[in-house]
Order: sequence, then structure tokens, then C-alpha cells
Amino acid sequence: MDAAALRRQCLSHRGAVETFPFGPDHSVFKVAEKMFALTALDRTPLEVSLKCDPELAVELRATYPAVRPGYHLNKRHWNTVTLDGSLPDGLVCDLIEDSYDLVVSARPKRVREQLGWAPG
Repeated sequence: MDAAALRRQCLSHRGAVETFPFGPDHSVFKVAEKMFALTALDRTPLEVSLKCDPELAVELRATYPAVRPGYHLNKRHWNTVTLDGSLPDGLVCDLIEDSYDLVVSARPKRVREQLGWAPG
């Protein structure tokens, strides 16, 4: 997955927006004003930090060398994923969707309804 595909994937989720609160070099993808992905799209290798269920986060780190604890983030809830080609694009897309879902699921009911989000 390259930077353009990563950006498209993050923005493909309903209500997702790209912001730059840390300066022009770091894209922060948010939904309902909460971050679900953080990346420097021009960095090599390309990396993205994603929210993750804590138990799954540990499992992913043990299974894939390209997945490690979130850089400068709560390491219990965030993974930083190196997009070096070692992970299938489908898995990366699933991790982005999971991050989005975790953020949306914690928002108030009215926000979830506005987004048309339903669990599962």
C-alpha cells in the first residue's frame, strides 16, 4: 500500500476527514473529531498508527514484525504499522476499519446514528 492508497482508504470511511494539527507533514485522520489514524505520508518507509483492541494489538505485534507498539501514543491501544509490503493490503485495510470502528463505537449514540454506523 502506498501513500495515496493509504489516504484513500482512510478517507473512504463515512465522516472521515484529514487534518494537520501537528503541521503539514503529519496527516491525522479523524471521525467525529477523534483520531483513528496518524501518518507522515511522505516518509519512507511509510508508517501509520492505528487504534486497536488491546488483546488484538499484542497478538498482531507477536505475529507481524511490521506491527509494533504505537509510537508516541498509548501503547496499550495503538499500533504503528510499517507499510513495507510485508503485510497484505487487505489486512492493512481491516486494521484501518477496526481503528475507525473503535473510535466511532465510543462516540455518543446520536453521532453513531448520524454516521449510519452499526456494530458488526
